[in-house]
Amino acid sequence: MSEETKQADQALADEWAAALEEQSIDDTVQDDWAAALEEQTEATSTTQAADRAPLEKLDDEGRPHSEVNLDMVLDIPVTISMEIGRTRINIRNLLQLSQGSVVELDRLAGEPMDVLVNDTLIAHGEVVVVNDKFGIRLTDVISAAERIKKLR
Repeated sequence: MSEETKQADQALADEWAAALEEQSIDDTVQDDWAAALEEQTEATSTTQAADRAPLEKLDDEGRPHSEVNLDMVLDIPVTISMEIGRTRINIRNLLQLSQGSVVELDRLAGEPMDVLVNDTLIAHGEVVVVNDKFGIRLTDVISAAERIKKLR
């Protein structure tokens, strides 16, 4: 991990910490978020080195290459979204939808949600609620090699 990336991660963590301090919420909620943030930081630091090492050694064809430098793409913004399910309906039924209508999805209750980055599946997770805000706890992350294969 480059020094700039470490500094950016630390700056982001500092911003989150400052934002949490500014909020007037009780200590138990802050403790929940702090514990979740610390748990995430620990998990991220151990997996980043393992996940990034194979990526840095692959060229654009997936073969080992020692000169690939990912630093130039690390600051590119991406869109992350969570998907609970999908369905297909015809336009006639779509136009008949109104307040209170129920649309059946292709997922069962309790199944993990899909975590998508720029419409590419990267993980599965479960919904969590802390301080009346939704989040997602990742339960299964697609390996870096599999994600690269899906990009092609």
